[in-house]
Amino acid sequence: MMPNERKLRDAFIAALGVAPDAAVETFTYRGIKEWDSVAHMQLIAGIEAAFDIMLDTADVLGMSSYAIARTIVVRHGVDIEA
Repeated sequence: MMPNERKLRDAFIAALGVAPDAAVETFTYRGIKEWDSVAHMQLIAGIEAAFDIMLDTADVLGMSSYAIARTIVVRHGVDIEA
């Protein structure tokens, strides 16, 4: 796994308090009990800190899955394959 992909996974694991081997790629907002509104804001803060980016309101509201989070960080200039 590439380092930036690992950073994104780690942000999900830390914010949601799930096991390191959790299948975060399948997670959706409110699809698991751990991903509630409070955890969502922790996730946003974790992603911003991990990649030194500032997400806008549309990104915060639209981030409803791991896949969408991945797309958002790429749109902010993060090379997820690096």
